[in-house]
Amino acid sequence: MTTMKLIILDRDGTINEDRDDFVKSADEWVPLPGALEAIARLNHAGWHTVIATNQSGLGRGTFDMATLNAMHLKMNQLLAKQGGRIDAVFFCPHGPEQTCACRKPLPGLFVQIGERFGASLHDVPVVGDTLRDLQAGVAVGCKPHLVRTGKAAHLDALQLDALCAQVPGTQVHVDLAAFAEFIIRAERKDRGHSGESDTGYGELD
Repeated sequence: MTTMKLIILDRDGTINEDRDDFVKSADEWVPLPGALEAIARLNHAGWHTVIATNQSGLGRGTFDMATLNAMHLKMNQLLAKQGGRIDAVFFCPHGPEQTCACRKPLPGLFVQIGERFGASLHDVPVVGDTLRDLQAGVAVGCKPHLVRTGKAAHLDALQLDALCAQVPGTQVHVDLAAFAEFIIRAERKDRGHSGESDTGYGELD
């Protein structure tokens, strides 16, 4: 397998607002503040961004594929305005009562991503707002990053510590923008760069 600069993102609660009754339409797909700009910044720093998301609303009949495609069309159009992109969306349509290998916290979506891109997922960052996002990623060797948006926004200190204890090595960030800042700085530190960039998206203060 090849090595590529790949980041795997959860969707609801990480990129866009989450809803207890599911995001059921393009109108209900609302990006979180700064999230699209963060993805564009990662893209301009050379990272490929892929989504792995549970979408059991499909299996429940809450929405159909045409609606899911409309949500992602809206996402991609808004991202394009920021100069960003999502390379691919991998989703599980099954409910928790169904037997599948792709519903997070199971790692099936991540296995599919590795196969599609012909890439090792060892040390690939996985970013999400729930325990199951991180568990699915670390099962295939990803590095876990929790954002304090979506469901994680409501965790108190004890709950946050308990979650992180279940996935050792978890890095916690305020939001996706803070994660992007962290990962770009870390990469440039590893490379010994000064922090300068040819693009505004990768520039560091």
